[in-house]
Amino acid sequence: MALNDNKMKNITINKIKDSVKDILITLCFVSAICTMSACKKYLDIVPDNVATIDNAFTMRTEAEKYLFTCYSFLPKDGDPFYNVGLLSGDELWVPTQEWDFVSYAWRGARGGQNAANPYMNAWNGNYQGGGPGDNYGLWKGIRNCNIFLENVKDESKVRDLRPDERARWIAEVTFLKAYYHYYLLRMYGPIPLVDQNIDISAPEDDVRIKRKPFDECVAYISGLIDESTTNLPPIITDRTTELGRITRPIALAVKAKLLLLAASPLFNGNQDYANFKDRDGVNLIPSAYSAAKWKSAADAAKIAIDAAEQAGAALYKFPGSTFKLSDTTNLQLTLRSSITERWNIEHVWANPNTRADMLQRVAMPKLASGGASGDARMQLAAPLKIAEMFYSSNGVPINEDKVLNFSNRYSLRTAVDKERFYVKVGYETARVNFDREPRFYAALGFDGGVWYKYDSPSNSDENTWVVEGKYTQLAGATHVGFYNETGYYIKKLVDWNMTNSTNGVSYRDYPWPQIRLADLYLMYAEALNESQGPVNDVFEYVDRIRKRAGLAGVVESWNSFSNNPNKPTTKDGLREIIHQERGIELAFEGSRYWDMKRWKKAGEVFNQAITGWSVFQANTLDYYRVRTIYTQNFVAPRDYLAPIRNYDITVNPKLVQNPGW
Repeated sequence: MALNDNKMKNITINKIKDSVKDILITLCFVSAICTMSACKKYLDIVPDNVATIDNAFTMRTEAEKYLFTCYSFLPKDGDPFYNVGLLSGDELWVPTQEWDFVSYAWRGARGGQNAANPYMNAWNGNYQGGGPGDNYGLWKGIRNCNIFLENVKDESKVRDLRPDERARWIAEVTFLKAYYHYYLLRMYGPIPLVDQNIDISAPEDDVRIKRKPFDECVAYISGLIDESTTNLPPIITDRTTELGRITRPIALAVKAKLLLLAASPLFNGNQDYANFKDRDGVNLIPSAYSAAKWKSAADAAKIAIDAAEQAGAALYKFPGSTFKLSDTTNLQLTLRSSITERWNIEHVWANPNTRADMLQRVAMPKLASGGASGDARMQLAAPLKIAEMFYSSNGVPINEDKVLNFSNRYSLRTAVDKERFYVKVGYETARVNFDREPRFYAALGFDGGVWYKYDSPSNSDENTWVVEGKYTQLAGATHVGFYNETGYYIKKLVDWNMTNSTNGVSYRDYPWPQIRLADLYLMYAEALNESQGPVNDVFEYVDRIRKRAGLAGVVESWNSFSNNPNKPTTKDGLREIIHQERGIELAFEGSRYWDMKRWKKAGEVFNQAITGWSVFQANTLDYYRVRTIYTQNFVAPRDYLAPIRNYDITVNPKLVQNPGW
């Protein structure tokens, strides 16, 4: 745990020297001011002058700075360099040159994770987006939350703070404290629980705390969230100055995620951890399966859904524009803008701690000549297996569709007029790019694929932008480092308002959608299926998402088009459908990595080859040859939990390392 000393009496654990006389616990108070900008802008965390505890809680204005210091540790998931889930698994791949794109998550995906100096180290804050010493370790965030709570709960301090504000601020920071514990739990498994900071004069034995059993961690975090919900607002009423602050639906959604994690196979009946114990012989992860955990997860998800919908949340629908657009393109913009439209009604939690500007640049292919190579870097690439994951246009997996034949999916086919809103008419591309569901075309760009955006040359979706991705073409792999490794570009993450002009490019950034209502729907469906099987509510909530995506319901689609029509009638079959639905709906949002781990599927899927088209070829036939780019090596069960840095194990002998590390 990373800590520093700045004349503070209370601290959380950091580096503990072996000598009792020389226990050195350091504490650093990083003061940051969070300015609330105008409506539809963000909670900006800006470094302020370093403050001390002596004056941080003397008046409201100073205490507010410390409040937003607590917020400043929220994950920067809108930044491709910091989002653990985006590049740690198999969903996205980038060029090997790492040209202006050093991703420690991706280095981990290629087998580079280690216990000496772990990548994406949320425990200490090292090797995240900026390299060693990023200084955003979550134990530091928890420490700051504890300092805030200790002082603001003392009504003799911050005397000019209104009682209702005091209650709300305490609730917000209580939630943040819970969330930082949850984030660590998801990454490392059982963790220490730091409810109060430890006094600098505490005995060595009190300072060296140990990891608590997983279920105890879940109960503690859940209790903190319950404590916070009473005084959190259901909605943000002051949208001019408070967008980005925590609400009751956010807290309830995170509790649902926590309980879903606890119910999932990784932590529920996993015999791989039967011998995972602390130094006193206490089991850290239960090896016995509990069906009751799935019911708790389902109940929590439904409560979160109800709270979100009562607060006005709904699946997003594109309202239309002044341009004349087809129904096909309007649906595409609905699906794309459910991510990129700022503060839209589907965003249960929009996290403004990072803005999705760089994310869009590294996703965007070059569609127009001119401009700098860094304007559209097209480095984020989806492996071929991810492109194949999306359904056919009949709403079933391509290997199950009994009407459409995808057995020859790597052969070539030429687009015709009825396909013009998806593929350029007369363009020859792979058969796998035809007859796919709307989310395929909303999420992915590809050679010959239409990419409609605001500055369409025709002011409509006819004769608009098209990706041309072969070697000698505009979006081809001609720039060292700034190219797409697989031939599949990530359209979903780029706001449709992106424009090219003679003065360069313009991206409209947006707060990262940490939790969408669609995610909650699928969480509820998953947990309910596990606890009760294929009951009506499971289909109801999955079908809401499918309907928004232009697809028929699960039962209708499988009955009409699948060669396995009975699949939705069993718990196992419906589980597989829900898992694939989550993969499609939440693609490129950082969810797949965590889902594959909690389902205990990572040992299988993260050991499959990363493949794509032969992007360094100019000829069509040569380009559409499947190329193996990399073969991953996920070591199970070791890689299911991140390593704690060896140094932390050394200085705190009560800590035990995760299995295999």
